Amino acid sequence: MLVGIGLMPHGNPVLEPPDEETERLAEVLRRIGGEFRDADSYVLISPHNVRISDHLGVVLAENLVSWLGFEGKELPGEWKTDRELAEKIYRAEKEAGMPVVDLNFAALSGEYSRWPLSWGELIPLQFLERKPLVLMTPSRGVSRETLVRFGEILGEVLEREEKRVALIISADHGHGHDEKGPYGKVKESEIYDRLIMELINEDRLEELLSIPEDLVRKALVDSYWQMLIMLGAMRKAEFELKASAYACPTYFGMAGALWVRK
Repeated sequence: MLVGIGLMPHGNPVLEPPDEETERLAEVLRRIGGEFRDADSYVLISPHNVRISDHLGVVLAENLVSWLGFEGKELPGEWKTDRELAEKIYRAEKEAGMPVVDLNFAALSGEYSRWPLSWGELIPLQFLERKPLVLMTPSRGVSRETLVRFGEILGEVLEREEKRVALIISADHGHGHDEKGPYGKVKESEIYDRLIMELINEDRLEELLSIPEDLVRKALVDSYWQMLIMLGAMRKAEFELKASAYACPTYFGMAGALWVRK
């Protein structure tokens, strides 16, 4: 059963908050971790793992290993894949005709079946108790409708599951908030981030599908595609928003939100 959903950023500032706004965001992330303490497994969707232009990925490697931090921040550790759940998700998506691939490395199973983790996974995981997980990756090269349908199938699989599963969406938002940042300052980043928070707080997530493609592109985001998958999964049960926060202490915007099953 899908017990809840956590939207979690993957920027270093949440680990050592530099200001009150970011501290409030970190508190929401700690609350997400507390809420999902009794979950059996996580499904974690990250934009910073393997990048596939026109397929979505489900990692089947048994061992998930810290490999790539951000801006020199090392977060060592190793996690286990919930291989049984990962295979169920992959088979269901494949049978439904989704553009999905299964991912492994070195060995099909056992000690040498290993897969690297980046900051996109490692930072959210710092706020979650260590549990088996299924790592999945979105794709920017498939349609919005495909991403939502992928999420619906994921939700159907989780609803049939006896385990208590939490869905974790790793996402940062506009990356053009600081003229001294690597992408400069663009007004679309502020527009997009403000809109995302309105959709979250006003229970209007279905309107994600109406966000203009031009805004998504110009806002320089890495949140939109996995949030569409989240939207599809949310359609399979009723959820209530329990907490949300936003912070932008550097050039990219970060948001946290916790939904629990009604």
